[in-house]
Amino acid sequence: MTETQLEVSFDDPQRLHDLLGEHDKNIKAVEKALDVRIGLGDRSLLIAGDEIQSEIAERVLTQLYGLLERDYPVYASDVDYAVRILSRDRSAKLGDIFLDSIYITAHKRVVTPKSVAQKSYIDAIRNHDVVFGIGPAGTGKTYLAMAMAVAEVVRGNYARMILARPAVEAGEKLGFLPGDLAEKVNPYLRPLYDALHDMVDFDKAQKMLERGIIEVAPLAFMRGRTLNNSFVILDEAQNTTSEQMKMFLTRLGYGSKAVITGDVTQIDLPSGRVSGLKEARKILADIADIVFCEFDERDVVRHRLVRDIITAYDRAQEEKERAAAESGDD
Repeated sequence: MTETQLEVSFDDPQRLHDLLGEHDKNIKAVEKALDVRIGLGDRSLLIAGDEIQSEIAERVLTQLYGLLERDYPVYASDVDYAVRILSRDRSAKLGDIFLDSIYITAHKRVVTPKSVAQKSYIDAIRNHDVVFGIGPAGTGKTYLAMAMAVAEVVRGNYARMILARPAVEAGEKLGFLPGDLAEKVNPYLRPLYDALHDMVDFDKAQKMLERGIIEVAPLAFMRGRTLNNSFVILDEAQNTTSEQMKMFLTRLGYGSKAVITGDVTQIDLPSGRVSGLKEARKILADIADIVFCEFDERDVVRHRLVRDIITAYDRAQEEKERAAAESGDD
C-alpha cells in the first residue's frame, strides 16, 4: 500500500467549520469510510493514508465545501452519499447531482438525487415518456418519481397524477381483511399516501384528491381507461402479471408520462406466474424511447444497514443458485 499525505486549503473559516460538522462528525465519517486519517491545520485539512483513498477523500471534502459555498446545507447523510458516489466514479461532480432540485416538500425539505443512478433516473423521467426504475427497496425509485409528478402537476405541465399499485397478497389474504372493497384495498395503497403526505401538506393533498388532481388506486381500476395529460406511476410493478403490465402500458394517452417502479427480487405472485416487470424488461428493451434505469444496493438512501442487508440476501441467493446449478450438473 502506497502511503501519501495531502493538504487541502479552504478560504472561509465558517464554511470549513460547517464542513467539519458538529464535533467533527463529518470528517470522522470520511475517515471511517475511506480508512484515512484527517488532521486540522490552519484553514486546511491534512489527509494521510492509501494514495487512492486519500485522493477520494480530497475530492469528497473539496466538493462538499463547494456545495457549502453555493449555500447547500451539508448533512451527515450527504457525506455518506458523497463518499459512495466518488468511490464509484472519481470524475463525478457532486454539484450536478445534489443541486438538481426536484421539489420542496411540505416540510421545506428539498428533494434532490443522492447518487449517480438517481440523477440518471431523474434525467430519464424528464426526457422520456416511459421510464422503468428497477432495483431494491430504499433506492428512491418511487419517492423521486412522486416528487417529479407533484412538481410537474403543481407547475401545470400535467392535469393530474395517478398513483397505482397491484393489490397482491404478500403472505396475508386480502379476503380476510375487514371492511368493504375500498377498506380492504387501502392497506396496499398506504405507502403511496404516506409518500404523498410527506410532499404535500395533508389539507392540500386532501383537496387535490377530492378534485381528482391526484388519484391513488389499485392497478385493476386502470382497466378500460385512457389516461390523457397525466403523470402516471405504477409502483411495486414486480407484482403485476404479464396481462396487467400490458394493460397498464396501453392506457397511456396523449400528453402523458408513465414511470414504472419495482424490485424483481421481491415478487409476491403465486408460484408459476411470470412477473410483468421482468417480462417487460425483455420485451421492451429495444424500444428507443423507453428507458430502463437500474439501481443496486449502493444506491440505497436509507439506514446504512439496509445496504448491508440487501448485499447479504443477494449473496445468499447467489450461493443458493450456484448450489442448485451444481446439483443439477451431478
